[in-house]
Amino acid sequence: MKPDAAVAKYLAELAEQRRLSPHTVSNYRRDLCKLIEIAGETPLTQIHVHQIRRFVAQLHGKGLSGRSLARTLSAWRGFFAWLGEHDALPANPCEGVRSPKSPRLLPKALAVDEAARLLEPVEEDDPVLAARDTAMFELFYSSGLRLAELAALDCDALDSALHENEVRVLGKRSKARLVPVGAKAREALAAWAALRDGLAHVDEVALFVSRRGGRLSHRMIQERLAKRAVQLGLPRHVHPHMLRHSFASHVLQSSGDLRAVQEMLGHASIASTQ
Repeated sequence: MKPDAAVAKYLAELAEQRRLSPHTVSNYRRDLCKLIEIAGETPLTQIHVHQIRRFVAQLHGKGLSGRSLARTLSAWRGFFAWLGEHDALPANPCEGVRSPKSPRLLPKALAVDEAARLLEPVEEDDPVLAARDTAMFELFYSSGLRLAELAALDCDALDSALHENEVRVLGKRSKARLVPVGAKAREALAAWAALRDGLAHVDEVALFVSRRGGRLSHRMIQERLAKRAVQLGLPRHVHPHMLRHSFASHVLQSSGDLRAVQEMLGHASIASTQ
């Protein structure tokens, strides 16, 4: 089987078995394409452990961090294991190969007063878009959502948010969880709900929609948040994951309950939360 065809078949099976998101599949594909590119004319079934170590050293020399290399090696290891089940592969050449260590950096979070400033009203030419953005950012901060989780919300989330003070989201690997929705976020969602139908297509089910009436893209959400931070004079680039980390940090500061924060964030491992 040709390398490109093998990668395509492997990813199709992996996505189906593990219910991976398109974003995760794209990351796997990028890492496996690196393998094919760096292997050159060498058949994948003839790659040995010393070559994998050389490949890792080459990528590290090009500036890839230890964390990125660990993810890349994990993708390669899984692919070679799959090849071993489908082809004459004597051994997995990635076994025993470790990536260079990178310093563990704490995620960046906003201070409490910075988060409060970010959620203040802003001057906006279009009050409908302003209401939508406020609802999105309040929900990010109130519930600690990932970008993909917020973008995927449909209108049926409004009932539970406004009446039960919680929202059900699908996290990584389609794992469902309930997250709390605070009073400020509920107020902003109610204001957006009153305006949404005037912007959305008739058959659009997405909770947050663009000026054109369709589901709001990840990129647009990121751009709107970054723009708002600039408008309000925040001294740094603000992105959705920063609001998620801010939510976690501020809840932990006030409660000290790491397990509860882990549950709300949807982390499989307590180490991720720590």
